Amino acid sequence: MTAPTERSPLIAIVGPTASGKTMLAIELALAMDGEIVNADSRQIYRWMEIGTAKPTLAERAQVPHHVIDVVEPDESFTLVDYQREATRAIADITARGRIPFLVGGTGLYIRAVLDGLAVPAAPPDLAQREQWEAEAARDGPAALHDRLAARDPVAATRIPVTNVRRVIRALEVIVATGAPFSAQQVIQPPPYETIRIGLNTTRAQLYAWADHRVDAMLAAGFIDEVRDLVHRGYDWNLPAMSSLGYREIGAVLRGTMSLPDAVQRIKWDTHGFIRKQLTWFRPDPRIHWIDCAAPDRVARARASIPPGFAWRDK
Repeated sequence: MTAPTERSPLIAIVGPTASGKTMLAIELALAMDGEIVNADSRQIYRWMEIGTAKPTLAERAQVPHHVIDVVEPDESFTLVDYQREATRAIADITARGRIPFLVGGTGLYIRAVLDGLAVPAAPPDLAQREQWEAEAARDGPAALHDRLAARDPVAATRIPVTNVRRVIRALEVIVATGAPFSAQQVIQPPPYETIRIGLNTTRAQLYAWADHRVDAMLAAGFIDEVRDLVHRGYDWNLPAMSSLGYREIGAVLRGTMSLPDAVQRIKWDTHGFIRKQLTWFRPDPRIHWIDCAAPDRVARARASIPPGFAWRDK
């Protein structure tokens, strides 16, 4: 199914990890006869339930969720793939007279849908990626970033030196297409009337919630989940297996890190991830920010949606 041809309602709920996006989205979707489209780049993988904080089966029974469990951990799923699947899901939800909610913390996924980012369709080149990853490991991320700056200075100014994965993707597109990566990232306004709701609160509270979530993941069987992935034959070096939490638990299972050290590392790295997410979202003036620690956060979220904007209270 193609994207809707008229401006149809779309509500996005964004913000850092552990801020309560899923809970708020479910409450609003139940009130508005809505369905949820995932915008988390790790919840696309099957078998990775606990470490990705995927909505539970009970939550998915309350409200239909889309673009979750779409590929195996060793399968490629590009930004183009995500944009296509999310757009298709939004069109299908709209065609059935329901309200789509785009929910997640992956900024590039959100931008690809809400801003209509025209993403280069160059296929992944795994062999070349391995060479560039080895170069970054050997010579440092700056050396790889310098390579990008020589080929596409504009892209180099937009992509941080430390984001090796995005640097590699930019180089991959340049080699495959023969054109600058930056010249291919144009905007094509999508046919949505969009409301953007952002969740945030004090940094200390976000960190505390994130730490609690890590402890809860371990209690729920996170170590067994990672062990099961290995037993299924998924390699430690897969991008999916390098996800936050999985790489540290993997080190525990391989005997190269103690469990207490791994837990502390996951918590610290999650704090850093929260900071990166906020750096991505906060400059966007279109986002209506809500204190996710406020007891009336649901009411505040509803108040940020203009009267008549597809309200379908049950």
